[in-house]
Amino acid sequence: MLRAILLDFYGTVVAEDDHTIEIICEQVRATATGRPDLTAAEVGAHWRQVFQEETGRSIAEAFRTQRDITLSSLARVLRHFGSTADPYVLCTPQFDLWRQPKLCADSRAFLDALDLPVCVVSNIDRADLRTAIDHHQLPFDLLVTSEDARCYKPHPAIFQTATRLLGLPPDTVLHIGDSLTSDVAGAHALGIPTIWVNRSGRPRPADLTSIAEVGALTEALPLLQQARR
Repeated sequence: MLRAILLDFYGTVVAEDDHTIEIICEQVRATATGRPDLTAAEVGAHWRQVFQEETGRSIAEAFRTQRDITLSSLARVLRHFGSTADPYVLCTPQFDLWRQPKLCADSRAFLDALDLPVCVVSNIDRADLRTAIDHHQLPFDLLVTSEDARCYKPHPAIFQTATRLLGLPPDTVLHIGDSLTSDVAGAHALGIPTIWVNRSGRPRPADLTSIAEVGALTEALPLLQQARR
């Protein structure tokens, strides 16, 4: 029987920072040297690769915060494309957005309808997450961040930290999130049921047969009721 919810935050409860990242990538493209054919999409793809490499290595004693990794990975991208732009200046709007993100239109109705304990599970640094939650006055008391678990989703330890905090076994919780790799795959690997929030209507992967999909958080409410029976 379902007894608690694990809930991703950025991209699920509040808007993701995709537009801000696109602006940063365009600024990198515009300041790159010797690459007149370079596109912002190429910059973004390279940045994602470098960022994922660094978060993947950020475990236990080698853990680094999301802010630190964002800056260091972008600095590597700037060097790669021959740009002299300042990574901190480029990333400042992104960091500001983490602290004051836009609340998704359906989030408050979803949260108001919940009568189960909720633990937010996020890769964003705890101070930024706490500030964003307070900014929107959201009713979250239980938080697990990458800083708490010393790793990033989809690493199992971050989900295990959340279930320990709740004092519940994995098969009595359900994780809701928008990322197929970080949220769906990460939770599913531990036997935690998941609901994929697909707000943008991305194509559903063929192997995603056992995962529930919703286009808005409020669409998950009937599924949660079914899971409690």
